[in-house]
Amino acid sequence: MSNLSTTIENYTMQTSLTLEVKEENMVSQKQYSPTFKPYNNHQVQVIFDIQEMIPSHHVARVVDEMMESIPDEKLFFHYPGGGRPPFHPKLMLKVILFGYSQKVYSCRGKADARKPPDYVAGSHATA
Repeated sequence: MSNLSTTIENYTMQTSLTLEVKEENMVSQKQYSPTFKPYNNHQVQVIFDIQEMIPSHHVARVVDEMMESIPDEKLFFHYPGGGRPPFHPKLMLKVILFGYSQKVYSCRGKADARKPPDYVAGSHATA
């Protein structure tokens, strides 16, 4: 009595099994449009209006106007859509550019500045 998986003549360690491979049609992936977390930096707060706390000549207003002048389509092609909505790319760029204009490069430093970053970010906690 000989076991097929341990025969010495052909040195096979196990019998080969034929596997049936089923080809499945690849379902085309649905194209999602990019969605972002909403933000509004012109919203009046419960107790105070953040627009009144920022002077009219402040750098935060310049950064805000500069980023709002960029068409959304220029920034959206990097986002495939679907999944959990990320922060809006304009909001993130506003926070980064404002920090660079103030020579603050760390997230901690941007969080400590509070009022102007709150203005450009619409009071979202992005850090």
